[in-house]
Amino acid sequence: MTELEALLLGLIQGLTEYLPVSSSGHLAIGSALFGVEGEDSLTFTIVVHVATVLSTLVILWKEIDWIFRGLFKFRWNDETRYVLNILVSMIPIGIVGVCFKDYVEEIFGSGLLIVGCMLLLTAALLTYSYYAKPRTKETISLKDAFIIGLAQACAVMPGLSRSGSTIATGLILGNKKESLAQFSFLMVIPPILGEALLDGMKIMKGAAEADANISVPALVIGFLAAFISGCIACKWMISIVKKGKLVYFGIYCAIAGAVTLLCNFLS
Repeated sequence: MTELEALLLGLIQGLTEYLPVSSSGHLAIGSALFGVEGEDSLTFTIVVHVATVLSTLVILWKEIDWIFRGLFKFRWNDETRYVLNILVSMIPIGIVGVCFKDYVEEIFGSGLLIVGCMLLLTAALLTYSYYAKPRTKETISLKDAFIIGLAQACAVMPGLSRSGSTIATGLILGNKKESLAQFSFLMVIPPILGEALLDGMKIMKGAAEADANISVPALVIGFLAAFISGCIACKWMISIVKKGKLVYFGIYCAIAGAVTLLCNFLS
């Protein structure tokens, strides 16, 4: 992997991890169009995912600090309830990761047909959430947290946006726009770190081979690109959700999905 390829993939990962357009889908499209096999490099994948987690910690540091201050009061309060919601939201993705990880990895190598279909599904979900007008709830309930977690688990499909699915699902359930974006970004931190830890253990045990063609400068460039673009995208996405402008990303996903399917059928 060259430094330019690492820069490109890092930017794609950082931007599309938070914007509701599917990072996995865009990485698959980029691989097909430019011959950049970023997902084949376990080491690079771990690095850019950790970078996006760090960007979340930076942008949402005040919220994270609020959560930990409340937890260390060792009593039932809003912060404890928030953490419980995050833990409940992790149950579906945990089941998928433990029981269906190999199957999901096979899907990622199955071409652009699934990516195109899932981008269209993302477009439909974002558009529906824009026009749906449910009664607004004051707080995210445990039931809603679990349903949003189900949306996150479904978003392991390449092309189905994780942030788009979780935020749109929360909006359809009637949760406030102001709280959904930060909840969506915070709930993904434990699964990403957990997956990175498991993949890192595979490399250390020799169960998976790191890509010997990746240089240290390429890894550093990929990390910085994912981190910086992730910070920008995370902050921008929070503002977009508050303004209720997700429908424009639905239009983009519809166009991207249609073009992807057309290219797949013509190839």
